[in-house]
Amino acid sequence: MSETTQTSGQQHGFKTVFRVVSGNFLEMYDFMVYGFYAAAIARTFFPSGDEFASLMLSLATFGAGFLMRPLGAIVLGAYIDHHGRRKGLIVTLALMAAGTLLIACVPGYASIGIAAPLLVLAGRLLQGFSAGVELGGVSVYLAEIAKPGRKGFYVAWQSASQQVAVIFAGLLGVILHATLAPQQMDDWGWRVPFVIGCLIVPFLFLIRRSLEETEEFKARKHRPTVREIYRSMAENWRIIVAGCMMVVMTTVSFYMITAYTPTFGKTVLKLDDVDNLIVTMCVGLSNFIWLPLMGALSDRIGRKPLLLFFTVATLLTAYPAVTWLVAEPSFSRLLMVELWLSFLYGSYNGAMVVTLTEVMPPAVRTAGFSLAYSLATALFGGFTPAVSTYLIHATGNKAAPGLWLMFAAACGLIATLIIFRSRRGQPALRPA
Repeated sequence: MSETTQTSGQQHGFKTVFRVVSGNFLEMYDFMVYGFYAAAIARTFFPSGDEFASLMLSLATFGAGFLMRPLGAIVLGAYIDHHGRRKGLIVTLALMAAGTLLIACVPGYASIGIAAPLLVLAGRLLQGFSAGVELGGVSVYLAEIAKPGRKGFYVAWQSASQQVAVIFAGLLGVILHATLAPQQMDDWGWRVPFVIGCLIVPFLFLIRRSLEETEEFKARKHRPTVREIYRSMAENWRIIVAGCMMVVMTTVSFYMITAYTPTFGKTVLKLDDVDNLIVTMCVGLSNFIWLPLMGALSDRIGRKPLLLFFTVATLLTAYPAVTWLVAEPSFSRLLMVELWLSFLYGSYNGAMVVTLTEVMPPAVRTAGFSLAYSLATALFGGFTPAVSTYLIHATGNKAAPGLWLMFAAACGLIATLIIFRSRRGQPALRPA
């Protein structure tokens, strides 16, 4: 088979896309199940006489994993930009699997004392270090194998694959709650999803090992050294900061409508656990539909119109929608509000991720993308459950998470205006 035929097969094959995004599934699945069972994890590893304090410790540990993302982006991003996309994606999968196994197997506080929460924290930090470059590595790989004029559609499958994890985690939660008593869920049932995540790992390794390196990377005559990569990132700091602001909108909205939904529904709205998980599953399905559709639409009409329209729409509707929800909490209202926020998220993100791959310098595309994404997630998105819980507690306003989402939308709007300053809608920021 000729090299041209191989390249064409790589570009057009659905199997290639599936292999790339498979590890993305595990990364998001692990984060989702921690968020879904934050209350049970709090009682197991962070016992306290104050239920709010215990939950905040659990959510803070969830957020702490995101603090490792920038470090993972810098270290692993440079590794991928130097050694190749394929090798890097295998390394990130191995690290993510190790963190998941640690959380699944650690005994509770009652058994080993303070070592329990410390080991859980270590598992979250390891997961975060890996995830710091997983999204960037996958997005760049998809961008480099995409057919001309379809880059937005291809790259959107990075985020779409995460929604499969949301749906799967939600469905598993519904089954567990229907099968086990509440006390069993608190005692050990919450560990089952983590164990299942560990069992999936060997299959994901087999899938990713068959990946080929992208033709664009292989065609490069010069592979930048780690020092050259870091220097280029420093020279292009404006692009990374603007990209980080764009991602704030994505990461805050995503974790609010997925990982935080079961906790918000149970502790604030006082709705049934199963109802909350069903809503989360519906959100995952909605996201899965909107992301590739809007990625494809951005290929036709451009990235800028979508980014501007949906940041403004979020600014205008997020807080009123949440206020309407908390006024009379119900399953139907929660579903409607979450599906609306899902539409806003999916439409914005479908255009945003591919934009981030396009504005980054090719030599540091993975590291630059990953650093921008991980900084936004570490500083804002990852702490969305904790910030939302604190805002409600501090203000007494159950709709306060809507204000947090409005802030994120404002960041996205400002970043879009900075990046797209030319009249024709092309990125105004260029690599140094």
